[in-house]
Amino acid sequence: MGMPIEFNTLIVTKGKEVRIDENIFTLEKDGYRVYPMEIPMDVRKTKFGEKSGTAEVQKLQWEDGRTIITYKLTSLHSVN
Repeated sequence: MGMPIEFNTLIVTKGKEVRIDENIFTLEKDGYRVYPMEIPMDVRKTKFGEKSGTAEVQKLQWEDGRTIITYKLTSLHSVN
């Protein structure tokens, strides 16, 4: 039996990110996902939406069929 996994090169928040510190956020997603670590990538509210910033994933956790990432926002392009 295999494990379903998704590889992501974009952080899509859908407005569900939680601010931990000034520019540190966590985001919880359903399913198991892999994100590049410590490499700048786009942050968007929706998959095909406008780029809202750039971030680097600092921590990746898999737990109970979900993925939790902690990322550092390195630049902000929009406040919306």
